[in-house]
Amino acid sequence: MLPNASPSTDRPRKALPRIGLLGGSFNPAHGGHRRISLFASRALGLDEVWWLVSPGNPLKPKEGMAPLAARYASAVRQARRAPIRPTAIERELGTRYTVDTLARLVRRYPKREFVWLMGSDNLAQFHRWRDWRRIARTMPIAVIARPGYDGAAFASPAMAWLRRYRIPAAGFANRSRWSAPALVILRFDPDHRSATALRRADPDWAARDAGAAGYAGYGQMRDRLTHRPIPADIARGKAAHP
Repeated sequence: MLPNASPSTDRPRKALPRIGLLGGSFNPAHGGHRRISLFASRALGLDEVWWLVSPGNPLKPKEGMAPLAARYASAVRQARRAPIRPTAIERELGTRYTVDTLARLVRRYPKREFVWLMGSDNLAQFHRWRDWRRIARTMPIAVIARPGYDGAAFASPAMAWLRRYRIPAAGFANRSRWSAPALVILRFDPDHRSATALRRADPDWAARDAGAAGYAGYGQMRDRLTHRPIPADIARGKAAHP
């Protein structure tokens, strides 16, 4: 039997809601984010995917980073009519690293089960994240394959440690209760869209996305999870992935 595994049973109808967490700068959010979220939701039997729109990312340059409000507006637009909930809750929590954000979310929402979603590009550098083993012990991790990154991801120090906890997606989804550490590898048709390419093709996306989302000004937006306003003057905050 795999570590931490229990006999597979059909998930009860009244089980705790299952939430996938996808963190990132979403600079901007795009159809690729939506597609992998819906794919992960189907594969893992999720009730929702929460997009954690980070105020900042220490592994990404600040130059070219749009204001949080603009990035959040792009996430709202991409999440329409889907079981996806964008949130800038890290700004409210005041957490700087993913390990702290996830611990706070688990404490704040004890009646939900969480799985951390990330691409294989992030798995390749996961060992550089602060307290990455504690992240793995906080909640299960589902890795979504990304073209060109699988080799580095599967040869990474983090994968060497996580490999013993690998579980097939079907077995994971059918468990009556999730436990961690647990690793699920998800594969689907590659999506080559990237935020970098979108920014190059459309340097003015931030202003237009905010308008397309139906807001007269950034300050009128409210967080889809906490319902708190997203201030217009938050451009580059202190919270961060990873």
